[in-house]
Amino acid sequence: MSNPTAAMLVIGDEILSGRTKDSNTNYLACELTKAGIDLKEARVVSDDHAAIVGAVRALSEAYETVFTSGGIGPTHDDITADCIAEAFGASIDVRDDARALLAAHYERTGGELNEARLRMARIPEGAELIENPVSTAPGFKLGNVHVMAGVPSVFHAMVASVLPTLTGGQPLLSQTLRIDRGEGDIAGPLAKLAEAYPDLSIGSYPFQQNGAFGSNVVVRGSDGARVDAAMAELAKAFPA
Repeated sequence: MSNPTAAMLVIGDEILSGRTKDSNTNYLACELTKAGIDLKEARVVSDDHAAIVGAVRALSEAYETVFTSGGIGPTHDDITADCIAEAFGASIDVRDDARALLAAHYERTGGELNEARLRMARIPEGAELIENPVSTAPGFKLGNVHVMAGVPSVFHAMVASVLPTLTGGQPLLSQTLRIDRGEGDIAGPLAKLAEAYPDLSIGSYPFQQNGAFGSNVVVRGSDGARVDAAMAELAKAFPA
């Protein structure tokens, strides 16, 4: 049986302009791999209403689970919640349970729950809140889409809240062999190995070091014995 599938949607002009480096996709990929959920696609879209709605609809239909990061803060350009609501045909407004969380947080910290901060309590109808133990403002789940913050520390905490609620599969195992030969020299044997092990993913990742070319060959799969067998054949074909 194949593993459940997932997609990641990163939202924000700051990512596409290069001002902010996306680390959330890498973190999510690592966590999903451990949980036996296959991350099949990652997209980045700007803070454009139509682009976000279109991407959410497409990814939600194509994969079993979707994760988003970015655009659920208090400023005018944080439009993700509205876009998710439109993508699912849901209304959106300040919700009492989300407001209560924020009110308690700002009372505890001495801050003011002003109109801008109250935007973070706007939740689409029918959504479930996602806990945020870092800064309280919740994410939410609507349909199969999990909507989370872009700040890495908050995103990580929300992923930790969500993962126990998902059904995983077989964790993906991987082994790597460094081969100090160019890809043109190893392509033929690698193709034959891939044909012999169609249930495994065999990837070649080239590098150049001190003027010499080489490649790190990575064998991935959920069956440890098969990965071991493929690695043994690989090491035999390219002894150190």
